Amino acid sequence: MSTTTIEAVHRSVTVDVTPEQAFDVFVNHIADWWPLETHSQSAMQENSRPDTLVFEARAGGEVYEQRGEERHHWGFVTVWEPPHRFVLDWKVNPDWAAPTEVEITFTPEGGGTRVDLEHRGWERLTEGAPEFRASYNDGWVPVLDRFGQAANA
Repeated sequence: MSTTTIEAVHRSVTVDVTPEQAFDVFVNHIADWWPLETHSQSAMQENSRPDTLVFEARAGGEVYEQRGEERHHWGFVTVWEPPHRFVLDWKVNPDWAAPTEVEITFTPEGGGTRVDLEHRGWERLTEGAPEFRASYNDGWVPVLDRFGQAANA
């Protein structure tokens, strides 16, 4: 674990629905919009697409991808405050020594909702933290773009 603080990744998107609707799309319809063909363990390790992505909507719930009988863990829900926010212990890469943390908040803005993502805790990783952070800094952009399209559909 690094003793140097590594800046969190911050990304946001504004959607034309209520916080309740945005939260519902993000959590309960995640398999419909998440870019699994590029942003999944199956894509990274096997150049294939998983069958689905599951988000167990509760404190202590798991987030995982499923491909046939194979299940790849992504994270656990550590904070659950629908429809305002949730926090995940995020360990998509099985080589990571410890999970990072992803917080998603849903805030009313105008007639819609601002969805803010903060991905922090990079210093928990034993090695490669700056490279992983840079990858996620870029990688969250298409994820939130796809979410925005789904929420606004």
